[in-house]
Amino acid sequence: MTQSGPYDVVVVGGGPGGSTTAALVAMAGHRVLLLEKESFPRHQIGESLLPATIHGICRFLGVSEEMEKANFMPKRGGTFRWGSNPEPWNFLFAYSPLMSGPTSTAYQVERMKFDKILLDNARRLGVDVRERCTAVATLSEGDRVTGLRWTDEDGRTHETGARYVVDASGSNSRLARTVGTRNYSDFFRNVALYGYYEGGKRLPGPDAGNILCCAWDDGWFWYIPLTDTLTSVGAVVNRSQVGTLSRDPEAAMAQFIERAPMIKDYLKDATRVTEGPYGELRVRKDYSYAMERFWQPGMVLVGDAACFVDPVFSTGVHLATYGGLLAARSINSALSGDLDEERAFGEFERRYRREYGVFYEFLLAFYDMQHNEDSYFWQARKVSRAEATDLRAFVELVGGVSSGESALMDLDGLKERFGTSSRDLADAVTRTGPAQSESGERMGELFGTTVVTEVMQGMNEIQARASLGGATTLEQPLFPDGLVASPDGLGWADPTAPTTGTGSVAAELAGTGTGTGDAVGAGSDGGGGTAA
Repeated sequence: MTQSGPYDVVVVGGGPGGSTTAALVAMAGHRVLLLEKESFPRHQIGESLLPATIHGICRFLGVSEEMEKANFMPKRGGTFRWGSNPEPWNFLFAYSPLMSGPTSTAYQVERMKFDKILLDNARRLGVDVRERCTAVATLSEGDRVTGLRWTDEDGRTHETGARYVVDASGSNSRLARTVGTRNYSDFFRNVALYGYYEGGKRLPGPDAGNILCCAWDDGWFWYIPLTDTLTSVGAVVNRSQVGTLSRDPEAAMAQFIERAPMIKDYLKDATRVTEGPYGELRVRKDYSYAMERFWQPGMVLVGDAACFVDPVFSTGVHLATYGGLLAARSINSALSGDLDEERAFGEFERRYRREYGVFYEFLLAFYDMQHNEDSYFWQARKVSRAEATDLRAFVELVGGVSSGESALMDLDGLKERFGTSSRDLADAVTRTGPAQSESGERMGELFGTTVVTEVMQGMNEIQARASLGGATTLEQPLFPDGLVASPDGLGWADPTAPTTGTGSVAAELAGTGTGTGDAVGAGSDGGGGTAA
């Protein structure tokens, strides 16, 4: 057995969550080892991204130029054939002033390419990345995790000590049980059967890159245009059908498509890809869950190792990269001694669990919009009922920016965009709907308030701050005794703590106009590397 080190942090898993965490910890000057059991590029599902990831975290990590060069399919919003109304309806990210103008789009990505961009970026930032290496078990002293036992590609066993171990190894993690037990949702326990098709139909005009979610009697389909000709297609059904899917996936997919008229029409001239990494039909359990704890002394859970929520709003990569950002801030703050561990990781846990909970509660209500009372799939969704969360705006939720976290938005460009964003907002309002359909009316009930009014109020608030020369970020502590991002965005700061200047951290940031939004821009441009 080989003793390896020295490292401050060991990250298990090279997907978006692991790469983000490792890169941000390395940017703060700490020594990081990242272990990935596979060899990149490798296949992965979760191909529809949110603006918060593209224009927030990716920008922070410095991979915006690489993302543009990859020629991923632009995504301006989503289209839903959902609820009792047979007509599809749209939402656009431009509906929110926080995502108007150049940041009103995200990407549909081939994860083999996207994940490799992030992992390679972590390498460039100084992370020691080792592929084809498998985590075996955590090392511990008392209640504290102190390192990791792992095997390399030649089968040799290593023990590596570290101040922190980050488990970002996915839903099949064996390490996560070190932290606690996994609590599954009784409501969202589905399975997905998916494959890839060439030559499928596209939505008209500027919506051609939208994700299409289409409900039918026994579940719903995703339809994600990855290129002009390649489409990811998945059927999400009740877990009771997992046996049928596994025995004959070809027959099951053909049956599902036949029963969903819109998907059948979109695939009528398409052929399924049968060779290469996209050449098989795959089954995935889309069970929603959350660990009872997201951290313990010496160990942090990120991404699907921590939690997973139903994929209808494409939140997987968002939750993983956001969790990676929060974990890195807490690790950096603890390693530097700026905050005690309980407070630093308490902020991580509360923010991460809040983000998961907002999506979960909204999805409970969203699934209730499907009115086919004779369907077992939709009847099962009514077993657990929750009162709809009063959300500021649907698009800010599904765009990943409802937390107000400045690192998830391109706040540097907000001020200059206000002069031109009204046109984008008007277009988005016009094309989000149909507002008079039953679906549109029920969406209004779901929000509990008029979305347009809320968005305009938020826009006016930001405009007022910008015109007064204040900070371009509205970020405040999310909790009464909470923390805010440090000026460089890589750690936490106590907003009530006195500074060397004229007042508290919060007052100093607000007064100078150099809050975390500005610091994020500086970090991504001058942080020494080029990643989420």
